[in-house]
Amino acid sequence: MASRGGLPVAPGSPMHLMRGPSPAGYRALPNLYQRPGMIHGSRMALPGMQVGSPMHPGYGGGSPIRPGINPIIMEPFRKRLLTPQGHPPGANQRRGVKRRKMADKVLPQRIRELVPESQAYMDLLAFERKLDQTITRKRMEIQEAIKKPLTQKRKLRIYISNTFTPGKPDGEEGERMSAWELRVEGKLLDDPTKQKRKFSSFFKSLVIELDRDLYGPDNHLVEWHRMSTTQETDGFQVKRPGDINVKCTLLLMLDHQPPQYKLDPRLARLLGVHTQTRANIMQALWLHIKTNKLQDSHDKEYINCNRYFRQIFNCIRMKFSEIPLKLASLLQHPDPIIINHTISVDPNDQKKTACYDIDVEVDDPLKSQMSNFLASTTNQQETANLDIKIHETIESINQLKTQRDFMLSFSNNPQEFIQDWLKSQSRDLKIMTDTMGNPEEERHAEFYEQAWAQEAVSRHIFFKVQQRRQELEQVLGIRLT
Repeated sequence: MASRGGLPVAPGSPMHLMRGPSPAGYRALPNLYQRPGMIHGSRMALPGMQVGSPMHPGYGGGSPIRPGINPIIMEPFRKRLLTPQGHPPGANQRRGVKRRKMADKVLPQRIRELVPESQAYMDLLAFERKLDQTITRKRMEIQEAIKKPLTQKRKLRIYISNTFTPGKPDGEEGERMSAWELRVEGKLLDDPTKQKRKFSSFFKSLVIELDRDLYGPDNHLVEWHRMSTTQETDGFQVKRPGDINVKCTLLLMLDHQPPQYKLDPRLARLLGVHTQTRANIMQALWLHIKTNKLQDSHDKEYINCNRYFRQIFNCIRMKFSEIPLKLASLLQHPDPIIINHTISVDPNDQKKTACYDIDVEVDDPLKSQMSNFLASTTNQQETANLDIKIHETIESINQLKTQRDFMLSFSNNPQEFIQDWLKSQSRDLKIMTDTMGNPEEERHAEFYEQAWAQEAVSRHIFFKVQQRRQELEQVLGIRLT
């Protein structure tokens, strides 16, 4: 039950429907006693009564709260929970959880004064903040490190073996011609990873050059080149007819990731780099420019070439943007690994094996560990769940603190507290129902003798008639027209 200047007013009564400090200030309640067919917010016209209000040109289409009234009013002993954009509480619960910040974990100063032991929690919160900053910085460093090639050198042992099958005399079953079979295989030594890499995955191409005098210009080369559809294999096999020892040359081109290039001999001697990636070559070139102060002091975009650069780049002055184009002509494919081997067909030595060790670059196992660390969400999910519990605990503490203040205010001065609380409830009711008026004017009888009171009573009577009509229709089971 609301009050108007100390007079109790029952909900649904004619006085409850009256509002506004004056006839010109009257506004209809939204969705209140609306006659079927009437426009929402319109007023019921009565004979000889003017509809509308000169003080409210936007009558009927305005917001439920009058302009100038703050929609968020916090009472000293009562807090109203409002969600953004007018959504009801719980509409965006998940979104609200994601928007929680570090500041929501902080205990208010008044609670810390009441509970001195809470300082230990604040110390842990400060430590957590430093720890989060450290972890975030380390994660960023790991992300930057993964972008760069992270490799280490390993020994790849290559096994080159061959078998020989002598021919059979005429009239006997079996192969009539002698033949040999060459096998090229390999494996990593001291590989810490349990995943075994295929032998062909280390190379970009493999060329086996046989004796040209024995097999002719069209059959003395055996070539394998990596393509997009190439399937990796554990080794290579070459089979040819013959019954004499054959000298062969193996050319192995390593598959460097990222690609590496061999520098021009003059530039290689100047920079001290023989075969490297393009990024490392550019870094060494810039280091030489910076050390010898070749950058133009007036125009930083240009480089003044010294006598070595003039011989290599054939220019006196060049821009930084021209370096990649000029450098492209000085880069070549790296030299292949050359292995000379003799294929033995001695019947007394059916299988002969030769071993060669070469250095190859493989991915550092630390890189996979760093990738797994960044991709892992187990710890993050556990941390998020703990954060939610902390937020809920802090909210519960704040609510308990509000309840405590409420009870303390009541116990200190019950009479004054009840009066203040009733005033607060009355203001809230007026704000929610848009019945803000002048309490002093509402106390006098003249306030209810104005023209708008007749319409309010008519609306109330119409609503009662409609309510009674619906009750009769339900009892009789018919619809009155």
